[in-house]
Amino acid sequence: MAENKFVFKKSWIIIAAITILILMSITQYNGFVTTEQAVKKQWANVESSYQRRADLIPNLVNTVKGYASHEKSTLTAVIEARAKATSATINVDNLSPEEIQKFQAAQGQIGSALGKLMVIAEKYPDLKANQNFLELQAQLEGTENRINVERNKFNEFVEKFNTKVLKFPGNLMAKMFGFSEKGFFEAQKGTEVAPTVTF
Repeated sequence: MAENKFVFKKSWIIIAAITILILMSITQYNGFVTTEQAVKKQWANVESSYQRRADLIPNLVNTVKGYASHEKSTLTAVIEARAKATSATINVDNLSPEEIQKFQAAQGQIGSALGKLMVIAEKYPDLKANQNFLELQAQLEGTENRINVERNKFNEFVEKFNTKVLKFPGNLMAKMFGFSEKGFFEAQKGTEVAPTVTF
């Protein structure tokens, strides 16, 4: 009789331990899903901000073209950089560090080309005084600020997700369920020196 009680108690302990493990697994999995969805949503916000910048570029180029049509190489460079940047997409399920760097490099080309475009504007006082140009310039500046804010938020969400993926016991569950680290936006090489672009 005492032996049956011991087996019965042991069975309940095993069942309780299995139940706790299952509940912990479910909680960990749901935590990964929740934080990964937050990362994906924030990535969509980043893309949306970059798209806004890309949408402003044709109007800006056309406005500059009216005053500085002989600056074709710069105008062409801006249009080509925009085309590359808008075609550079990342599968939201593969936000690896390498993919983020490729995306960031394409977007960096737009920034560089726009910087050259703004330098050209300095040569044309009539263009600098044009209301349409001034409005587009202000919108572009605001958009650049939005991009920076969204990238910073994205990095915060990635940090939370990556911490869950790397901490014990989450790292065991992450491997088991196929969750892996996401990439961060990082400063591009050479950006530690502030550019001298005047508006």
